Amino acid sequence: MAGGPSTPAMPVAAAQADGMGFLAAGYKTPALLAEQVAAVRAATTGPFGVNLFVPGPPADLAAAAAYRDSLLPLAASLGVELPEPHQDDDAWDAKLEILTDEPVPVVSFTFGCPPAEAVSRLHAVGSACWATVTSGPEARQAQAAGADALVVQGAGAGGHRAVFDPTVPAPTATLEELAEEVRALSPLPIVVAGGLTSPEEVRRWTERGVPVSAGTAFLDAAEAGTSPVIRAALRDERFTTTALTRAFSGRLARGLVNDFMHDHEDAPASYPAVDQVTGPIRGAGSRAGDSRVVSLWAGTSWREARPGATAEIYDRLLG
Repeated sequence: MAGGPSTPAMPVAAAQADGMGFLAAGYKTPALLAEQVAAVRAATTGPFGVNLFVPGPPADLAAAAAYRDSLLPLAASLGVELPEPHQDDDAWDAKLEILTDEPVPVVSFTFGCPPAEAVSRLHAVGSACWATVTSGPEARQAQAAGADALVVQGAGAGGHRAVFDPTVPAPTATLEELAEEVRALSPLPIVVAGGLTSPEEVRRWTERGVPVSAGTAFLDAAEAGTSPVIRAALRDERFTTTALTRAFSGRLARGLVNDFMHDHEDAPASYPAVDQVTGPIRGAGSRAGDSRVVSLWAGTSWREARPGATAEIYDRLLG
């Protein structure tokens, strides 16, 4: 939900529906994150969380620069300029400081194992720490770092894969298989995520007492900041499947298959440098309503997503 769909109104609405929502801190400035945390806290006394991107290994700037050069003709046709790629940790230290100065009930992590030092700092101010994992070994790493719970992300998840090593192929185990593997290796409680967009899929887990995390199901929520071009794509019959791609960001992510994904299957594994150089292209496409060049992140069951207020979507999924 990072990059636009996540808004303060969503965790507020989730709390009112007896759920728990998260603010996505990814891609936001520390100042905006602090403002949005304050907005949620002012609007509800219910539980909510904040999701942080764990900094990964240094990006391959040379590979990203070569990829940038290959995109220059497309950028020119769209009337945009592409920046030079650079190293970036998504303001990790500043965001961690905000969350220790103004604690929230839960801090979750993705894109890597949260450092034990960061977990200890958050524990000291009363925040629980959840780590997103995609394999048994990742679960053991997160447990060793002090995580309180594991968000088990299955292969059907929309958006970025949470793999700790962004250069390796994405795991292909089903959510059932992954949950079984994680449970065999770690005693920590789990939350399941990935492709859970219909009431039937959600009920399969909740009837066993397993909490569910959903993203794609809420992309078309009234409170979401999802762009019109993405909302339209969710209903567009021309999109028939999803696939994993590095084309937009350099990190594997699942989205509706469009022209940009087809044309750039050779994108390097260089996150977030690739994300930086494609940003103006994606922005131009979003402004023009051109779904051919926008990252249309969605899980495998995107067809089951429905528009409506967040509370209505909650009721439908749990009904």
